[in-house]
Amino acid sequence: MSDVLELISYIVVNLVDHPEAVQIQKLERDGEEVYRLSVHADDLGQVIGKGGQTARAVRALLQAVGAKRNRYYGFEIAEENQ
Repeated sequence: MSDVLELISYIVVNLVDHPEAVQIQKLERDGEEVYRLSVHADDLGQVIGKGGQTARAVRALLQAVGAKRNRYYGFEIAEENQ
C-alpha cells in the first residue's frame, strides 16, 4: 500500500461512522495518480464536509505531498459505495 493511500485511508476512516465501508482505488491517468474514494452513503456528507471544506482539505494535503515529491495526486469521491 502506498503511503499516499495510507494517508487518505487514515484521514477518512477516522471521519466516518462506517469505516469498514471505506474503499480507495488508485488510478493512473496521464501519468498522474488519482485516488478514488467510496464510502457508505451515510458518510458521504462527512467526507465532503460543509461546503466541500473537508474534501478541499484532503486535496490540499495531497497537493502539499505532491509538491514535495514533484508529483500530482488527484482525489475524487464516488457518489456512492459500489
